Amino acid sequence: MTPAEDEKINFHSEDIEFTLPNHSVIFDWINNTVERETKVLRHLNYIFCSDTYLHKINVEYLNHDTLTDVITFPYAEGKTIEGDIFISIDRIRENAKSFEVKFEDELHRVMIHGTLHLLGYLDKTAEDKTQMTQKENEYLSKLNGMKLDNE
Repeated sequence: MTPAEDEKINFHSEDIEFTLPNHSVIFDWINNTVERETKVLRHLNYIFCSDTYLHKINVEYLNHDTLTDVITFPYAEGKTIEGDIFISIDRIRENAKSFEVKFEDELHRVMIHGTLHLLGYLDKTAEDKTQMTQKENEYLSKLNGMKLDNE
């Protein structure tokens, strides 16, 4: 059974209080991104959490004893997109300060980064990182062209 259109993308929080601003615009942005990449979206969960929560996942499932801002778990292959994207709000806040960008801008970059992983983009080599950053910038510019409420 495929989820209804409005259930294809869900935004949750675990162990923190967080509500995604402009979730309907973000929903459209992610849908448009998947369509532009000629993929089919089955189901996608964004789970916003703390450093502690994401660190535990990183150790348990990836055997990485480090803090990270995003972990993506794909559940489909080929043209179908289905997965969970865990995002540490603590890391987003810290990185926004470090990079001297707005919290929302860093959040959107990490959200599209995780989405791009599900779409098949990698970031392990220098060449892959360059392509990933180009794609992030491309889709962030599309989001900036959409109407966002004052965040």
